[in-house]
Amino acid sequence: MKVVVVGSGALGGAVQQVLAEHGYEVLTVGRTSGMFRADLSDRASLDALFAKLGSVDAVANAAGDVFPAPLPQTTDDHWTKSFAAKGMGQINLVRAGLPFIADNGSFTLVSGVLGDEVAPACTVGATVNRLVEGFVQAAASELPRGVRINCVSPTVLTESPAYYDFFPGFTPVPALEVAHAYLRAIANPITGRILKLHKTNA
Repeated sequence: MKVVVVGSGALGGAVQQVLAEHGYEVLTVGRTSGMFRADLSDRASLDALFAKLGSVDAVANAAGDVFPAPLPQTTDDHWTKSFAAKGMGQINLVRAGLPFIADNGSFTLVSGVLGDEVAPACTVGATVNRLVEGFVQAAASELPRGVRINCVSPTVLTESPAYYDFFPGFTPVPALEVAHAYLRAIANPITGRILKLHKTNA
């Protein structure tokens, strides 16, 4: 089973590792590294990517930058770049990949805890995460040929201490634990689900 993994950071590397350990053929994609190059914020590069890849069984995205700032200090660039990278970028990944994904294949996207919780400078991230989750839940009813779509929503990663200041009091989650949620989304007959790797009832 051929799986495209977009993203080469801590999460992308963990997803690649877990899928390979479970016998999947992993095709890695990144902006500057990996077997193939593509940029989520550039639709043309996504179209070119799938033209090179051809038919695949699943697409797992572990990339998508958000540019946070307190709401009164946000600029058009904060919003535009965040939507382009993590919002429309992921939507376009599905749109570009749909003609190439096998019957009963799957897409797995990524959102984050800020769709459910408030933290400093969270408005941009919360808005983009809710956009992605809403897209996943609605698209699940419209994808053809038995194609499934799900979303993984982690809290801050253990491997990303540079982001800890944006998540005071949040318990970090290891990237490998999040990667197993990707495996769950790909390997099981679920669709339209938001798989949450965080606790919001404390």
